[in-house]
Amino acid sequence: MFSGQIAFESSVEPQSDLQSGSQPDSPSDSQSFYCRINDYHQLRLLRSHDAKELFTLIEANRTHLSQWLSWLPTTQTVDDTRHFIGLTQERARNNQGFAAAICYHNAIVGVIGLHDVRWEDRRSSIGYWLAKPYQGKGLMTTSCQAVIHYGFNQLNLNRLSILCASENIRSQAIPERLGFHYEGTLRDAQWLYTRFVDHKIYAMLKRQWLSLKD
Repeated sequence: MFSGQIAFESSVEPQSDLQSGSQPDSPSDSQSFYCRINDYHQLRLLRSHDAKELFTLIEANRTHLSQWLSWLPTTQTVDDTRHFIGLTQERARNNQGFAAAICYHNAIVGVIGLHDVRWEDRRSSIGYWLAKPYQGKGLMTTSCQAVIHYGFNQLNLNRLSILCASENIRSQAIPERLGFHYEGTLRDAQWLYTRFVDHKIYAMLKRQWLSLKD
Protein backbone atom coordinates (compact mmCIF):
# COMPACT_ATOMS: atom_id res chain seq x y z
CA MET A 1 0.00 0.00 0.00
CA PHE A 2 0.99 3.65 -0.13
CA SER A 3 4.42 4.03 1.42
CA GLY A 4 4.15 7.65 2.50
CA GLN A 5 7.17 8.61 0.40
CA ILE A 6 5.25 10.40 -2.37
CA ALA A 7 5.58 14.19 -2.18
CA PHE A 8 3.43 16.83 -3.89
CA GLU A 9 5.12 20.03 -4.97
CA SER A 10 4.27 23.29 -6.73
CA SER A 11 4.24 23.35 -10.52
CA VAL A 12 6.35 25.82 -12.49
CA GLU A 13 3.59 26.31 -15.08
CA PRO A 14 0.89 28.57 -13.55
CA GLN A 15 -1.65 28.10 -16.34
CA SER A 16 -1.92 24.41 -15.43
CA ASP A 17 -2.73 25.05 -11.77
CA LEU A 18 -5.68 23.36 -10.12
CA GLN A 19 -7.61 26.43 -9.05
CA SER A 20 -9.92 26.56 -6.07
CA GLY A 21 -12.92 28.30 -7.60
CA SER A 22 -15.65 28.24 -4.99
CA GLN A 23 -14.87 24.81 -3.58
CA PRO A 24 -13.73 24.92 0.05
CA ASP A 25 -12.11 21.48 -0.02
CA SER A 26 -10.09 21.97 -3.20
CA PRO A 27 -6.49 23.19 -3.62
CA SER A 28 -5.58 26.86 -3.46
CA ASP A 29 -4.73 28.79 -6.61
CA SER A 30 -1.01 28.33 -5.95
CA GLN A 31 -1.11 24.54 -6.00
CA SER A 32 -0.69 22.11 -8.88
CA PHE A 33 -0.48 18.38 -9.19
CA TYR A 34 3.12 17.28 -9.41
CA CYS A 35 4.26 14.04 -7.84
CA ARG A 36 7.81 12.77 -7.61
CA ILE A 37 7.49 9.08 -6.87
CA ASN A 38 11.21 8.34 -7.24
CA ASP A 39 14.23 9.40 -9.29
CA TYR A 40 12.87 7.95 -12.54
CA HIS A 41 9.07 8.09 -12.09
CA GLN A 42 7.08 11.33 -11.84
CA LEU A 43 3.55 12.56 -12.53
CA ARG A 44 2.83 16.09 -13.73
CA LEU A 45 0.00 17.96 -15.37
CA LEU A 46 -0.06 17.81 -19.15
CA ARG A 47 1.20 20.98 -20.86
CA SER A 48 0.62 22.37 -24.34
CA HIS A 49 4.20 21.67 -25.42
CA ASP A 50 3.67 17.97 -24.63
CA ALA A 51 1.39 17.60 -27.66
CA LYS A 52 3.98 16.28 -30.12
CA GLU A 53 5.55 13.82 -27.66
CA LEU A 54 2.17 12.55 -26.49
CA PHE A 55 0.83 12.15 -30.03
CA THR A 56 3.97 10.24 -31.06
CA LEU A 57 3.42 7.90 -28.12
CA ILE A 58 -0.22 7.38 -29.08
CA GLU A 59 0.70 6.66 -32.69
CA ALA A 60 3.29 4.07 -31.64
CA ASN A 61 0.70 2.35 -29.42
CA ARG A 62 -2.46 2.86 -31.49
CA THR A 63 -3.15 -0.85 -32.01
CA HIS A 64 -2.47 -1.61 -28.35
CA LEU A 65 -4.67 1.24 -27.06
CA SER A 66 -7.55 0.61 -29.46
CA GLN A 67 -8.30 -2.67 -27.69
CA TRP A 68 -9.99 -0.75 -24.88
CA LEU A 69 -10.06 2.99 -25.64
CA SER A 70 -12.70 4.50 -27.92
CA TRP A 71 -11.17 7.96 -28.44
CA LEU A 72 -8.41 6.94 -30.87
CA PRO A 73 -10.34 7.95 -34.04
CA THR A 74 -10.57 11.55 -32.76
CA THR A 75 -6.78 11.70 -32.31
CA GLN A 76 -5.26 11.78 -35.78
CA THR A 77 -2.89 14.77 -35.60
CA VAL A 78 -0.69 16.66 -33.17
CA ASP A 79 -3.32 19.41 -33.18
CA ASP A 80 -5.93 16.91 -32.00
CA THR A 81 -3.69 16.05 -29.08
CA ARG A 82 -3.02 19.72 -28.38
CA HIS A 83 -6.79 20.31 -28.31
CA PHE A 84 -7.21 17.44 -25.84
CA ILE A 85 -4.52 18.90 -23.58
CA GLY A 86 -6.28 22.26 -23.72
CA LEU A 87 -9.51 20.61 -22.57
CA THR A 88 -7.71 18.97 -19.64
CA GLN A 89 -6.19 22.32 -18.66
CA GLU A 90 -9.62 23.93 -18.77
CA ARG A 91 -10.99 21.10 -16.62
CA ALA A 92 -8.24 21.74 -14.09
CA ARG A 93 -8.88 25.49 -14.07
CA ASN A 94 -12.58 24.81 -13.51
CA ASN A 95 -11.73 22.45 -10.66
CA GLN A 96 -13.38 19.48 -12.34
CA GLY A 97 -10.39 17.13 -12.43
CA PHE A 98 -7.05 16.89 -14.22
CA ALA A 99 -4.91 14.79 -16.54
CA ALA A 100 -1.26 14.09 -15.74
CA ALA A 101 1.58 12.70 -17.79
CA ILE A 102 3.16 9.54 -16.41
CA CYS A 103 6.86 10.22 -16.88
CA TYR A 104 9.50 7.48 -16.82
CA HIS A 105 13.13 8.57 -17.14
CA ASN A 106 11.81 12.00 -18.22
CA ALA A 107 9.74 10.59 -21.11
CA ILE A 108 5.94 10.49 -21.24
CA VAL A 109 4.79 6.86 -21.19
CA GLY A 110 1.11 7.23 -20.33
CA VAL A 111 -1.63 9.39 -18.85
CA ILE A 112 -3.58 9.28 -15.59
CA GLY A 113 -6.10 11.63 -14.04
CA LEU A 114 -9.28 12.38 -12.16
CA HIS A 115 -12.42 12.65 -14.28
CA ASP A 116 -15.49 14.73 -13.53
CA VAL A 117 -15.03 15.65 -9.86
CA ARG A 118 -18.45 15.89 -8.19
CA TRP A 119 -17.80 18.24 -5.31
CA GLU A 120 -21.33 18.02 -3.94
CA ASP A 121 -20.81 14.28 -3.40
CA ARG A 122 -17.02 14.46 -2.92
CA ARG A 123 -16.40 11.77 -5.51
CA SER A 124 -14.52 11.25 -8.74
CA SER A 125 -13.17 8.50 -11.00
CA ILE A 126 -9.65 7.60 -12.07
CA GLY A 127 -8.78 6.98 -15.69
CA TYR A 128 -5.44 5.80 -17.05
CA TRP A 129 -3.52 4.25 -19.91
CA LEU A 130 0.07 3.13 -20.35
CA ALA A 131 2.18 2.45 -23.43
CA LYS A 132 2.73 -1.25 -24.02
CA PRO A 133 6.56 -1.32 -23.57
CA TYR A 134 6.21 0.08 -20.05
CA GLN A 135 3.68 -2.39 -18.69
CA GLY A 136 4.78 -4.81 -15.99
CA LYS A 137 7.10 -2.33 -14.25
CA GLY A 138 4.67 -1.30 -11.51
CA LEU A 139 4.35 2.20 -12.96
CA MET A 140 0.55 2.23 -13.13
CA THR A 141 0.03 0.82 -9.66
CA THR A 142 2.25 3.46 -8.05
CA SER A 143 0.76 6.18 -10.27
CA CYS A 144 -2.72 5.22 -9.10
CA GLN A 145 -1.54 5.21 -5.49
CA ALA A 146 -0.33 8.78 -5.94
CA VAL A 147 -3.61 9.98 -7.48
CA ILE A 148 -5.62 8.22 -4.76
CA HIS A 149 -3.49 9.80 -2.06
CA TYR A 150 -3.95 13.21 -3.69
CA GLY A 151 -7.71 12.77 -4.08
CA PHE A 152 -8.33 11.71 -0.50
CA ASN A 153 -5.74 13.81 1.33
CA GLN A 154 -5.39 16.97 -0.76
CA LEU A 155 -8.87 17.26 -2.28
CA ASN A 156 -10.74 15.66 0.63
CA LEU A 157 -12.76 13.42 -1.67
CA ASN A 158 -14.71 10.57 -0.09
CA ARG A 159 -15.05 8.12 -2.99
CA LEU A 160 -12.91 7.19 -5.98
CA SER A 161 -13.97 4.71 -8.64
CA ILE A 162 -12.27 2.92 -11.51
CA LEU A 163 -14.15 1.43 -14.47
CA CYS A 164 -12.52 -1.35 -16.50
CA ALA A 165 -13.74 -3.32 -19.48
CA SER A 166 -14.73 -6.77 -18.25
CA GLU A 167 -12.24 -8.42 -20.61
CA ASN A 168 -9.36 -6.08 -19.74
CA ILE A 169 -7.73 -8.26 -17.10
CA ARG A 170 -4.56 -6.17 -16.87
CA SER A 171 -6.53 -3.00 -16.13
CA GLN A 172 -8.70 -4.77 -13.54
CA ALA A 173 -5.58 -5.94 -11.72
CA ILE A 174 -4.80 -2.34 -10.71
CA PRO A 175 -7.85 -1.64 -8.50
CA GLU A 176 -7.84 -5.22 -7.24
CA ARG A 177 -4.18 -4.92 -6.22
CA LEU A 178 -4.91 -1.62 -4.46
CA GLY A 179 -7.78 -3.02 -2.43
CA PHE A 180 -10.71 -1.46 -4.31
CA HIS A 181 -14.11 -3.04 -3.76
CA TYR A 182 -15.80 -4.61 -6.81
CA GLU A 183 -19.33 -3.19 -6.91
CA GLY A 184 -20.82 -4.75 -10.02
CA THR A 185 -20.86 -4.74 -13.82
CA LEU A 186 -22.46 -2.25 -16.19
CA ARG A 187 -23.71 -4.29 -19.12
CA ASP A 188 -23.05 -2.91 -22.62
CA ALA A 189 -21.57 0.20 -21.03
CA GLN A 190 -19.44 1.24 -24.01
CA TRP A 191 -19.59 0.96 -27.78
CA LEU A 192 -16.05 -0.01 -28.79
CA TYR A 193 -15.82 0.30 -32.58
CA THR A 194 -17.64 -2.93 -33.50
CA ARG A 195 -19.17 -4.20 -30.29
CA PHE A 196 -20.53 -3.30 -26.87
CA VAL A 197 -18.33 -4.05 -23.87
CA ASP A 198 -19.27 -4.41 -20.22
CA HIS A 199 -17.56 -2.34 -17.54
CA LYS A 200 -16.65 -3.56 -14.08
CA ILE A 201 -16.95 -0.94 -11.34
CA TYR A 202 -14.39 -0.78 -8.55
CA ALA A 203 -14.54 1.79 -5.74
CA MET A 204 -12.52 2.93 -2.75
CA LEU A 205 -13.79 5.06 0.14
CA LYS A 206 -11.52 7.41 2.03
CA ARG A 207 -12.00 5.57 5.33
CA GLN A 208 -11.04 2.28 3.66
CA TRP A 209 -7.90 3.81 2.15
CA LEU A 210 -6.85 5.24 5.51
CA SER A 211 -7.39 1.88 7.20
CA LEU A 212 -5.24 0.15 4.58
CA LYS A 213 -2.39 2.57 5.36
CA ASP A 214 -2.45 1.70 9.07
